This record gives sequence, structure tokens and C-alpha cells, in this order.
Amino acid sequence: MTRAEAPCPGVCSSCGRWSALLLPGFQQAFSLVLLLLLPPPPPPPLPPRRRRRLLCGIMVCFRFSPVPGSGLVLLCLVLGAVSSYALELNLTDSGKATCLYAKWQMNFTIRYETTSKSYKTVTVSDLSTATYNGSACGEDQNGPKIAVQFGSGFSWVVNFTKEGSTYSIDGISFSYNISDNTTFPDAKDKGILTVYDPVRFRIPLNNIFRCNSLSTLEKDDVVQYYWDVHVQAFVQNGTVSTKEFLCEKDRTSTTVAPITPTTTPAPTTTPIPKEKPEVGSYSVNNSNGTCLLATMGLQLNITHEKVASIININPNTTDFTGNCHPQSALLRLNSSNIKFLDFVFAVKNENRFYLKEVNISMYLVNGSVFSIANNNLSYWDAPLGSSYMCNKEQTVSVSGAFQINTFDLRVQPFNVMEGKYSTAQECSLDDDTILIPIIVGAGLSGLIIVIVIAYLIGRRKSYAGYQTL
Repeated sequence: MTRAEAPCPGVCSSCGRWSALLLPGFQQAFSLVLLLLLPPPPPPPLPPRRRRRLLCGIMVCFRFSPVPGSGLVLLCLVLGAVSSYALELNLTDSGKATCLYAKWQMNFTIRYETTSKSYKTVTVSDLSTATYNGSACGEDQNGPKIAVQFGSGFSWVVNFTKEGSTYSIDGISFSYNISDNTTFPDAKDKGILTVYDPVRFRIPLNNIFRCNSLSTLEKDDVVQYYWDVHVQAFVQNGTVSTKEFLCEKDRTSTTVAPITPTTTPAPTTTPIPKEKPEVGSYSVNNSNGTCLLATMGLQLNITHEKVASIININPNTTDFTGNCHPQSALLRLNSSNIKFLDFVFAVKNENRFYLKEVNISMYLVNGSVFSIANNNLSYWDAPLGSSYMCNKEQTVSVSGAFQINTFDLRVQPFNVMEGKYSTAQECSLDDDTILIPIIVGAGLSGLIIVIVIAYLIGRRKSYAGYQTL
């Protein structure tokens, strides 16, 4: 893709938030129109359906070379909150009929070894530079596929096959360039690494697959996360089906899917204090058995668009997963309204662990998505080989808009033996021994004050019996 030498007629050079539309005309060079939001002057009104998809403003032109066997391609990168991107692909054949449709969100965590023989974990979630070169409707020899390229050397490919009255999400491959020092500083290995997961998930023809719940694929040192997935291959008659085939997690969910936010501004409110949340027990397993234990009651304090809310996490309706590595560990919670709530632990000074990172993305009651990430925390510090415990209420301040209150907390992300907690290091809030010197000191101070006051009163009375001669 190369940028055109001359600007499009009647456009400016300013830019803001954007979405992308690839216009038809495969007989000639394609034009990629980036429509960017510009507050003044106001854009002309659009029909209701298009207004939700396009933010009208300024246009910048690009050129694409035609792709054999494919025609109109609609690519929308919808910028979400805090680096959360929804990808959308509408692929058409040479007859301009839709043959494959997909809309989804995803991110990745990658663990790698450094030159100092330690391990680091990076999260890849910025898909704002995504391109779709190689995506195809399929032909007699090769089935449909979605190919996405983003960032510095990342690529993601999913293949589809058809058999009888069903089609399958056949396999997913993910490649990354570990030679990129910006993303993988001090990486020991070099080159392009690829992981492949044979999904083999069958879907009835003329059904669109939907999975709003979080799905995880873990292979080697890569964990792939997917949510809000809508995909249909082998689209019949050029029309995307309205009949949905749900993943198992969506079928078992009893919560109604989030609604579209209304345009009525919400008033500023004060959160109503909630009762203490129920305590849940969470664990993560690997090939050696249980590698992470956590017991805690969680209460989320969220401020979004001047509206404050308090949400208690119900452990009975919360799923959990994660992974364990020598230098880092992840506990991820998710439910019908929480896409993910990540607690990332790290080792410091080779002898202590602490809570280093918290990431959250969830639906609020008005249907909007709230996302916050902070990878520079320092909570729940304890020696390796022990657990951290704090029975009293404790606050983890992730940002000014998001705090987590914990109750009856106990966590051990490393060196779990036989699936049981090790000796706990208690937080200062639980340490009652400090009260003894405080009480003794206060008592002595009070006694001294009483003695001084009594002495002064006694001296005053002793002078009262003498008169001047």
C-alpha cells in the first residue's frame, strides 16, 4: 500500500479519530478513504445506519493493487477504550457478493527468554495498524481464510474448511518477530516464531458463529485471547445470516448482551456503598500441578463519564484462567460482563514477588466498554516461597478512575507446594502487635500529663496561705 502523491480534492491535512472504508472498483486502483473526525465544521447528516459506522470529516487517499479473486473489501478498525480495537472484515468475491464476514477482538501475551537467562512477558493489544493482505474467499483447492498483519512483524491467519452441511474454523496460526528489540528487548532468540492451534470447530452452514465470552488458546509461550467474535465463512447468496450459532460459554450465560448506549447524558452520581463481596477461591494449573492460588473478595470502584459505581464480583459466576512462568504469573477472571480482569505478578530481586500489573475491560450497565491498564504497580509484596495475606479491607489503586477493594485476601503466585498455601506474610493492616507499643506510649504520655497538672495545682495551693506583711 503506497500513499498517493497528490492529496484528494477538497481535503485538509488535520486528523483525529478514524475508521477505514475500501471503496469498490477492482478494475482500477482501489482507493482507501480514511474518514477522520473534525469537530468544526459539523459534518453533513448521514442515514442512521452509516452514521453509526463512519465519523465524517477529512479524507486522505491511498492506493491499493487489485487482489485476484476478491472485490469489495470493507475494513473497519473501531478504536476502543485504552488500546482496545475491534476488527471487522467484509470480504466479497468478483461478483461483489459477500463471501466471508468477521468482526472480533483479540490480544496476545508472549513469554520469552532474555540474554540474562530471565523471562519476560509482553502483551500485544495495539491492532490499530492492522492490514488484511492475503484474506480470500476461497476456491476449489484452497478454502477461505482471514489474514491480518499488525505492529512490527505480527501476523495472524485463520483458515476455514467445508464438509457436508457444516463449515469449520480449521486452525489459527500466529507469528511474531522476536528480533524486534522494541517489543522484545534483550531477547535471547532471534527470527520469526509461529504457533499453530488446530481449532476444528464445526458450525452449520448459513449460520454466523457468535462468542461474546472470552476464549483462550495457549500454545508454547503464547496465550491468545478472543472475545466479541462474530464470523461466517461460505456466506450464501451474498447475505450474512441472522441465525446465530453460539459458543458453549454464550449458551450457558444468563446475562443479556450489552445494549447500545443511549445519547441521553448520564447525571453525575455518588456510588451507593455495597455490602462486603463474597470471597472466591481461584487457582491456575500447569503441567506440574497447581502453580497459583488466590482467595479474595473483590469490589470494583469505577468512575466513567462522571458516573461512579461499585461492583461486587460474584465468584459463583466468574471463570478464571491464567499461566505460570519462573518470573511472572497471570490470573485472569472473566464473566458475562467482564471481558477480562488480569492480575499479573512478577519476581523482584530474585527473592520476592509482588502485584505488578492490573488490566480490565468490561461492559458497564449502559453498554459502554470500560478499559484500564497499569503495568507499574507495587502491591502484595512478600518473599518467594510464602503467601501474602491481608484479611482487612485493602485498596489497589489502578488509576484515578479505577480502584479494587480486596477483602480476606490471600495469594501465592509462585512456588505452590502440593496445592496448598505456604506460610503467610501479613499486611500491616492485620498486624496488631504494633498496637501494644502505641497503647503503652499513650498511657505513659497520659500519666506524665496528669503528674505535671497535679504538680502545678499543688504549687498554686501552697502559695495561697502566705500574705504580704
